[in-house]
Amino acid sequence: MFDIFIILAERFSIIAVLAFLLSKADFFKRMLYNTTPTKKDLLTTITIFGLIGIAGTYIGIPINDAIANSRVVGPMVAGLIGGPLAGLGAGLIAGVHRFFLGGFTATSCGISTIIEGFAGGLIRKYYKGEYVPWNYAFIAGFVGEGIQMLIILTTAKPFHQALELVKIIGIPMMVVNATGIGIFMIMIKSIFDEKEQIAAMQAKTALDIASKTLPYLRKGLNEESARKTAEIILEYTNVSAVAITDKKRILAHVGIASDHHKPGMPILTNATKEVLKKGEIRIAKSKEEIGCSYENCELQSAVIVPLFKYDKIVGTLKLYKGENNLRGNVITNTEIELAKGLGHLISYQLEIADAEYQRKLAAEAKLNALQSQINPHFLFNSLNTVIYFIRKDPETARELLINLSEYLRHNLRNVGKYITIGEELNNINAYLYIEKTRFGDKLNVEQDVDTSVLSYYMPPFILQPIVENAVKHGILPKGERGTVKIKIKDEGDYISFYIEDDGVGMTEEELQNLFKKGVGKGAGIGLYNVNERLTVAFCKECALSIESKTSEGTKVSFKIPKIYLQRNDIYEEAESINY
Repeated sequence: MFDIFIILAERFSIIAVLAFLLSKADFFKRMLYNTTPTKKDLLTTITIFGLIGIAGTYIGIPINDAIANSRVVGPMVAGLIGGPLAGLGAGLIAGVHRFFLGGFTATSCGISTIIEGFAGGLIRKYYKGEYVPWNYAFIAGFVGEGIQMLIILTTAKPFHQALELVKIIGIPMMVVNATGIGIFMIMIKSIFDEKEQIAAMQAKTALDIASKTLPYLRKGLNEESARKTAEIILEYTNVSAVAITDKKRILAHVGIASDHHKPGMPILTNATKEVLKKGEIRIAKSKEEIGCSYENCELQSAVIVPLFKYDKIVGTLKLYKGENNLRGNVITNTEIELAKGLGHLISYQLEIADAEYQRKLAAEAKLNALQSQINPHFLFNSLNTVIYFIRKDPETARELLINLSEYLRHNLRNVGKYITIGEELNNINAYLYIEKTRFGDKLNVEQDVDTSVLSYYMPPFILQPIVENAVKHGILPKGERGTVKIKIKDEGDYISFYIEDDGVGMTEEELQNLFKKGVGKGAGIGLYNVNERLTVAFCKECALSIESKTSEGTKVSFKIPKIYLQRNDIYEEAESINY
């Protein structure tokens, strides 16, 4: 018995090598990954594993007009990877072959081979898309071979010869074949592990690419964003070239063949035109399938993925392999799956960019509406001051009108635009010139401004209404000389703004009602609008902070992260987006 055990194990090594080679075949992997395999893959599996069963018979050991063999390994593994039909089909091939070889166990071995193949398929059906653990496969093989021994004992004649045979081959075949099936399933587990590792690597690569490309794709799909995105994808992958198109022209092409696939040119390849027409992924396995009109094009294979925005095709992403690629010139399954994932990610990013653009337009519309409420407020007060001086001091009135016209001209030119903090201060100084002319010595102004902040950009009419409130509702009601302090400080990541007056201040109730729309009056309207603009344009943390005590004055402050102030003109930025 021990000698049979050793010989069976040695001969099974031939099947083990064959199993290893099979594990690398595409049809084999498809059978493992797909719960509903194609008819072609199913037929291939039945045929090949049926032949493995036949090989197991031929490399068996003749004993007492029977064969100690590894025939069952093929059919049972077929069932374990392909389901009941695969196991049954492979079992029929190997079992019928064994029946026609003859011998007093021909019928018994033929029937048991079919049963064990089908049993493996039932186990696979229970595990669905997952691999069957090797230890369960070992048990299934051990029990299956035990059933074969029982079938031999109950059907083979004469019984005493069958019993003698089972005593000799029973344990060796049960152990060796069960071990072989277990080894086969360990190989299959390595395939699943490989798939998971590839999927994890693809996910990491796709996420890395997404995080790198998002800042560019936020501006939509145009030549600049497409070029940056293509460069990043090429850097993170092993392909020879990456291209992005819209529906009519090439937006970017980096890598080989960029000498004739140039941005701005009409789409050159027939495969891309087909994808744009059908909206389906296309895999081109040859230069001819790519269909480039340039005779000496180096591109040899490609995967072309449609890009969508709200279910409407807007372009394509193309990964190419070409001549002299160290990893071959044929697009691999890994690269195909990566391209699919990137296509989905880029499509989502384009939708996000469109949503951000629409949100920005809505926010700007709201900002302009709020600004329009401030402009007339200041204009009417300024005109009243001019009217006051027309009769009393015409020359002063003339200077006031000159300053006011310059002030208005400047701000009308910047409607909807950001201006520098320095320009905002010039506007405030123009306003204060008008007010100081009216109030004379009653109004004193002190400024403490870090010169390093003057070049940062901010929306117009943020500081001016606060200064106006300090003058009109703080100093003027006081009836005596008062001071308005304007302080703007560079505080690292932030720029902080402070406007303080020593005027009449506010009661606790007035302070609480300032930001309740429709409740505040006078100072409340201007400050409410400014607070709205700050939180809409920047963030909630940029909201106004107000401290006030009756007869002591009011202090208004806010701070804005510098990252928000490094923007020039959001309207110009929006117009550069190509949708």
